[in-house]
Amino acid sequence: MAEQRPDPERSRLLEELDRWNLAALEGSGADAVARQHERKKLTARERVDALLDPGTFRELDRFVVHRCNDFGMDKKRIPGDGVVTGYGRIDGRLVYLFAQDFTVFGGTLSGAYARKICKIMDLALKNGAPVIGLNDSGGARIQEGVESLGGYADIFLRNTLSSGVIPQLTAILGPCAGGAVYSPALTDFTVMSRGTSFMFVTGPDVIKAVTHEEVSQERLGGASTHTQISGVAHLAAPDEAGVLATLRALLSYMPQNNQEDPPSVATQDAHDRLCPSLDELVPTNPNRPYDIKDVITTVADDGGFLEIQPEHAANIVVGFCRLGGRSIGVVANQPAVLAGVLDIDASVKAARFVRFCDAFNIPLWVIEDVPGFLPGTAQEFGGIIRHGAKLLYAFAEATVPKVTLITRKAYGGAYCVMNSKHLRADLNFAWPTAEIAVMGSDGAVNIIHRRELQDATDPAATRAELVNAYRARFANPYRAAELGFVDEVLVPRDTRARLINTFDSLQDKRDHNPPRKHGNIPL
Repeated sequence: MAEQRPDPERSRLLEELDRWNLAALEGSGADAVARQHERKKLTARERVDALLDPGTFRELDRFVVHRCNDFGMDKKRIPGDGVVTGYGRIDGRLVYLFAQDFTVFGGTLSGAYARKICKIMDLALKNGAPVIGLNDSGGARIQEGVESLGGYADIFLRNTLSSGVIPQLTAILGPCAGGAVYSPALTDFTVMSRGTSFMFVTGPDVIKAVTHEEVSQERLGGASTHTQISGVAHLAAPDEAGVLATLRALLSYMPQNNQEDPPSVATQDAHDRLCPSLDELVPTNPNRPYDIKDVITTVADDGGFLEIQPEHAANIVVGFCRLGGRSIGVVANQPAVLAGVLDIDASVKAARFVRFCDAFNIPLWVIEDVPGFLPGTAQEFGGIIRHGAKLLYAFAEATVPKVTLITRKAYGGAYCVMNSKHLRADLNFAWPTAEIAVMGSDGAVNIIHRRELQDATDPAATRAELVNAYRARFANPYRAAELGFVDEVLVPRDTRARLINTFDSLQDKRDHNPPRKHGNIPL
């Protein structure tokens, strides 16, 4: 057999490929990488490797370079152009992603860079898989002018068209300013790293020049600001490893797209497990608080609960748990914070979460203990009517399985809003401690028996007698049960078994809204 001789042309071609690959991997060089590490930040490729299952990443458009020839940019072309794009797997499931590379041109977005991201988003949409953005960018590349701005708009369009079709997750791992912030705002969940990331439309220098306010980057747009005050970010972690782990955890509760059901997870937690601690959880004094999260973690599989926006509008709790291995979205009033009252922030927080769950076929478990809407001029002037209507709209529109458990108070309009039977809730349960009425007993007696109280020789004794009579007649679950508005009054310890059985029975539910282009939610 004749000995094969090396083919010089083939060797040359392979060497050229190696040079291109090396140039893309080196980016701006070791010094830029070292500076990134000094800021306690990973590089784009390190983030991708940490996020995905080992060995699954397939990079696309590694050799793309910008096309700008102005301001000396024709002499500064680096393969990849500041963003790493491709696909891989998380827990064996396909995901598409892009990771902005701050070590190359400060991660600034060019026209070519935007087209790389758009290609990934288009592939994700066509293949019905989640898309993840790892953001760390100085914003639009000034040298390219309107082309970079147009690139952002191209991305925004795809965020919008993908909304409710595939899950979209964002990690903020560095700066995200100006127009760049609107892509994360259009995605489903945003997670920030503490101390190394920030988001704002206009930076501290511009604010100082225009309004004369002095504010630091951290105070203006850091993780604490956006998880506690603005509600722009849903979660934060102390470092980048925590952010990436959070993204993986979030995806575990979600389907690949809106045509699939969320994944089920095997559990050793018995479906018929009793929860005796719930029998004593709700205080006999209706004015005493308790932590609604104790209900969630006691009932959920293995006590697991991934809370969303835990630091923002804490008077309502939203998040994911599993019941019988099934992914469930939880919306619960929190009597330990502001007595669980609904206000503007709580209504908006819960409404958006409900709509996400409905879009992606995640059943909803609502836990109700709500005294009403927060009174006051600040709430009325701020539009509590409009914002409260968002939550009402979200529950009424949702067609996924919807189950409500009333643990204590369900008063007034808030009773209606919190997934009442009248908003197409499938099954509504109550504990014996439930109080379902137009308002609390004291307030009702003041109105109904005003003249009687004025004429009473012993107003205190008369009030007590009337309050007890009202409570016995109305502040319980039985009047609602008589009318069919509550389907069953549960012994609290039976709650887990009853909920799992209920969601099993609803797994083939089919419900539809009237044909329309889209509704007009009160934004």
